[in-house]
Amino acid sequence: MNLRDAVDGWRPAAVETSEVIGSWPATAFSALLDRPAPAGPLPPLWHWFHFLEPTPQAALGEDGHPADGPFLPPIPDRRRMIAGGRLEIRSPIRIGDRIDRRSELAGVAVKEGRSGQLAFVTVRHEFRRGGELLLTEHQDVVYRSQPAGQRRRLAEPEPAAEPPHEWKTSTPTGPQLLFRFSALTYNTHRIHYDRPYATEVEGYPGLVVHGPLLALLLLEIPRRHADRPVTSFGYRLSSPVFAGATVLTHGRREGGKLALSGMAEGGATAITGTVA
Repeated sequence: MNLRDAVDGWRPAAVETSEVIGSWPATAFSALLDRPAPAGPLPPLWHWFHFLEPTPQAALGEDGHPADGPFLPPIPDRRRMIAGGRLEIRSPIRIGDRIDRRSELAGVAVKEGRSGQLAFVTVRHEFRRGGELLLTEHQDVVYRSQPAGQRRRLAEPEPAAEPPHEWKTSTPTGPQLLFRFSALTYNTHRIHYDRPYATEVEGYPGLVVHGPLLALLLLEIPRRHADRPVTSFGYRLSSPVFAGATVLTHGRREGGKLALSGMAEGGATAITGTVA
């Protein structure tokens, strides 16, 4: 099917929701990282543990994701991958805040990839406390149409040497870590916990480490080592990481910003990012 025809005229309405930011998710994610819970404002992107969609069980698709939703494009045999995102911070979110979020489709584009057509969907989120704009976030997700059991044509990226860096973190991954992160984000995508589904249906070689988790691990570099708060963050995912790998994240000063990257130990670069 031509994906351009599938998304032609697709213009979902904006969605608005509100939530009081509780302390438990930050405490739980800190435990996953074997770190103490943050004492001050919510660290950048930790709002991902809030504003979760309570999708009824009967409304899930065969991949575990909701079968339908305001920003899920009408593509048959839909498979999704996180491509990247950007975050601008005017003022941080605090635990106890009542935050209003407005989400809208910012763009959709169909491109030709090595394995066929890909639909790139960008969703824009604005987070406000009262009338004050705190955060603006753009999330890029790529979708493809892939019938069940069809093998993914994953390129074999060349293993990369560790980049020059001033700081480095190391995070072992495994099914327990992936399960806990899925629970924290209410993510029922089966590629993160159902190995037969991941390998036999979606064609991966193993369980897939969450792209958002890789982005959060990048942000541990400035959280632990920088002496100023983050005002912006952009990241791009380039290759998947599979359960069992140790994720290495690296950071270095580059002009007035921090250059960040993450990779599976002994593998290819999986994610890059820049922090101001």
